Amino acid sequence: MVDYPFLLEELKRILKEKQLKFTAQRELVLKALYEHEGHHSPEEIHRLIQESSPDAKVGIATVYRTLSLLEEEGLADSISFGTEGKRYEIGLKKHHDHLICIRCGKIIEFFDDTIEKRQEEVAKRFDFEMTDHTMKIIGICKECRDNEAK
Repeated sequence: MVDYPFLLEELKRILKEKQLKFTAQRELVLKALYEHEGHHSPEEIHRLIQESSPDAKVGIATVYRTLSLLEEEGLADSISFGTEGKRYEIGLKKHHDHLICIRCGKIIEFFDDTIEKRQEEVAKRFDFEMTDHTMKIIGICKECRDNEAK
């Protein structure tokens, strides 16, 4: 994974390029994403910021706007959960796909060469230039199935 100083410099560069201010609040959003691995809702990120920096004045609207900017610029990635909204993770990580449990919400990251090659073959067959892809497999994790069996 990329290091935090690199991400911070990228954020500063992007903000300067867009003629936006670099603020402590925006940095706290980036830092919360970086320091807390996994996939978090904007509300969870807001809570993490409040816990780690209780004196910081970071509103939920700032969190949403900053996450949107980070995603737009590739510093954050998201997975959509439809009406439940998005969950975010730090961007610039090595490509991976997701298994998502519909019971507990657990997200398992994985990479599979066979799946990646097959997607390239499908794109080629349809003369389609693939620039990116997202795969999420929805189901029920082992722990939830085991709990249901009890």
